[in-house]
Amino acid sequence: MNVATKSNSEDRQSTAAHKFLIHNKGDHVGVATSDMKAGERVVGVYMDDGSTVEVVSKGDVPLGHKIALIQLEENEPVFKYGIQIGLTTCKWEIGDYVHTHNIKTARW
Repeated sequence: MNVATKSNSEDRQSTAAHKFLIHNKGDHVGVATSDMKAGERVVGVYMDDGSTVEVVSKGDVPLGHKIALIQLEENEPVFKYGIQIGLTTCKWEIGDYVHTHNIKTARW
């Protein structure tokens, strides 16, 4: 399981340039606060401590949608808000666009 590399030297950088938010440390996805383009290097901010992470978006990610912060295999649990929200339906790479094509809900 690979995890996006967190920026240690810039943990408390200005959040004005961020493109996504992560609710809790350990979450597998971030939520886009701006549209992201494929190939774009984007910064996310952890809401629980203000630290940052930088990833390259592998696809276009619309505002309000999710980006993968961790590499996962098919049928692995997905965490957001510190709780499991679903299961992967295929392998994920860091920076993948996460939506109904590659995640299913944990509710049913």
